[in-house]
Amino acid sequence: MSQNNNNKDKEGGVLNIAFYPWFALGHLTSFLRLANKLAEKGHNISFFLPTKTQSKFASQNHYPNHLKFMPIDIPHVDGLPPWAETTNDVPVSAVSLIMTAMDLTRDTIESHLTLLKPDFVFYDFSYWMPELCRKLGIKSVHYITGFIARYAGLAFSVKEYQNSPGKAHQWPTPPNLPSQIFQMRPHEAKILDPIVKIRLGLKGVSYGEMFCISLRECDAIAVKTCKEMEQIYCEYIENTLQKPVLLAGPVVPKPPSSKLVDHHATWLNGFDAATVIYCALGSECALSLNQFQHLLLGLELTGKPFLTALKPPKEYETVESAFPEGFAERIKGRGIVQGGWVQQQLILQHPSVGCFITHCGAASLSEAMASQCQIVLMPQGVDQFTNAKQMSLELKIGVEVEAKEDDGLFTKEAINKAISLVMEQDSQIGREVMVNHAKWRDFILTEGLEDSYITTFIQSLQHLLPSF
Repeated sequence: MSQNNNNKDKEGGVLNIAFYPWFALGHLTSFLRLANKLAEKGHNISFFLPTKTQSKFASQNHYPNHLKFMPIDIPHVDGLPPWAETTNDVPVSAVSLIMTAMDLTRDTIESHLTLLKPDFVFYDFSYWMPELCRKLGIKSVHYITGFIARYAGLAFSVKEYQNSPGKAHQWPTPPNLPSQIFQMRPHEAKILDPIVKIRLGLKGVSYGEMFCISLRECDAIAVKTCKEMEQIYCEYIENTLQKPVLLAGPVVPKPPSSKLVDHHATWLNGFDAATVIYCALGSECALSLNQFQHLLLGLELTGKPFLTALKPPKEYETVESAFPEGFAERIKGRGIVQGGWVQQQLILQHPSVGCFITHCGAASLSEAMASQCQIVLMPQGVDQFTNAKQMSLELKIGVEVEAKEDDGLFTKEAINKAISLVMEQDSQIGREVMVNHAKWRDFILTEGLEDSYITTFIQSLQHLLPSF
């Protein structure tokens, strides 16, 4: 965009916004959904993403006249494979190298932003973005791709970081928020503590420090949520950080224009309505062999048909090579275990699918809430623990699989129990979560709700600019 076009857009009330999400498929997906909502209203979006990853999202750009992909080449980082672009391309141990690569793109991003001259940059993990934006006279917006409740503890720790930089490593329970969702179980704390402290990027900043800097330095916080669901958390963060919290609404994923692939459609068509279990734990989660096998055996125990999309366990090349003994023969005809990407939205919309086992990632929860499937929650780490508690204890729209306290293992018996609780017709818990899920699904799909939120969201952004 030229300077002249930028001025013309401002005269017409059109915003120019750049998006730079964390290079993880779930984050890219969630950012792109909001980008589409803004582009639909006629605003101009420049969406930065890795060059080769661009093709994976081409079909999800619904307004190419207003939403332009800006491919970014991944800089060389020692230890990072040359083909790797996102966290999905590397093991967990190498995620820090993706952050280093993103840090190395700072000069490239600065060059682009200097030419684009956007009004705002939406970002999440690039904690250095506010500093860069101030240099260029651009407003920075930290975008939260899921529920805001998990950020309440971080907001509380920002003040600690301001007073003692480098010491904000914990995920504290915020005062004056009487919520069970912040109470970490022993195995959850054991998983979270090293993650919060892990050093990332060129400057070796920990996750805790990264988010504290980001929340402290940004001009505004935007979040994919509604006040009807999370008003108490929105107000707490706004009051604690003394900066605007802008609500984008539910940002319901648009139904795909594509069709379900024939082999999945044919297989699902062979079962009665709401009888199939669909299980997917995200594009990055690689279970241990023990947990992988317990999950498959738990699905087998239900006696119901199931379709799963799972990465092979750690140190295994294929999902089939990690099957329990005799498993393939026993589930032949009623079970599919796929080791790669599937058309999740289309699968959840199929009438035969009645239950969704999810890792509680933000994008998957959006798709789960918009579906008519019963929800089983099986969190694997970080914000997913808080998300699962919020879904099960506050909104009460799903059942969380009970994990062993010592090591966090989800046993086959616990998996079978959670599925039975939501799918059996005489289950009181199943009826309760079905009613609550239907209530919240109807709410987020209420005609005009999303349009109202997006309109107000855009107005709030415009009010942050002196030229409007």
